[in-house]
Amino acid sequence: MKRIFLFVLTNIAVVAVLGIVASLLGVNRYLTANGLNLTALLGFALVMGFGGAIISLLISKPVAKWSAGVRLINEPQNADEAWIVETVRKLAEKAQIGMPEVGIFEGEPNAFATGAFKNSSLVAVSTGLLQGMTKEEIEAVLGHEIAHVANGDMVTMTLIQGVMNTFVVFLSRVIGYAVDSFLRRGSDNNSGPGIGYYVSTIVLDIVLGFAAAIVVAWFSRQREFRADAGAAQLMGRRQPMMNALARLGGMQPGELPKAVAAMGITGSIGKLFATHPPIEERIAALQNSQA
Repeated sequence: MKRIFLFVLTNIAVVAVLGIVASLLGVNRYLTANGLNLTALLGFALVMGFGGAIISLLISKPVAKWSAGVRLINEPQNADEAWIVETVRKLAEKAQIGMPEVGIFEGEPNAFATGAFKNSSLVAVSTGLLQGMTKEEIEAVLGHEIAHVANGDMVTMTLIQGVMNTFVVFLSRVIGYAVDSFLRRGSDNNSGPGIGYYVSTIVLDIVLGFAAAIVVAWFSRQREFRADAGAAQLMGRRQPMMNALARLGGMQPGELPKAVAAMGITGSIGKLFATHPPIEERIAALQNSQA
């Protein structure tokens, strides 16, 4: 599945690394020393779950810059770049957030916003989007990304991911302990978790991690509707955002690097893992809104 955003994948990787470190430090032996200690396991799951999500959030902006090849507009080199920076500034002021960093990346039509904090974010647009849209449509897209920042979507996603991670870590170890106990029934060796525990928890961390990604993707789709409405509110009318979405619907959507796909403007492949609703649904939602 090409479009599973790297925020989730990075998060799963971080949780896996934390799990390996915990194993090396003997945490698993502590949790299972006298039967499974569910209280200690819950605390462990909370630290692991939210630790992975928070680390993913904190590194989201540098990872996005690197993976997308973003060139920051520190000093506009032409009138178009000056217009983009000024438009972002105007929208940020309306949304009452700090001025984001503004960047451009090479590629087909797309855009994204990311960052751990409302007043220290990044908004980037592709060259394909700049070349294929009118200024009004580009402004609507920028408004959509600013709305993501103003709504605190990255933090919301982090909290949701943290809750999902906690369930993943907790359930994988409970099930892993049950599997290990079944495999070792009748054995006198109770010195610590066996191979069944380690293999089961590693496999379940990955499998349940992808199951959790489905839930996170569902929340992501809901927030796209809110960001569309936010763009309409920032511009004072909904037609520019509808026009931008309609134009994107006729374009070949750009494939964002997975690190930023969840914050992009276009849709993704696969219903369960889709981070964005179909464009037709987004246009219909705007048509039925009161903006």
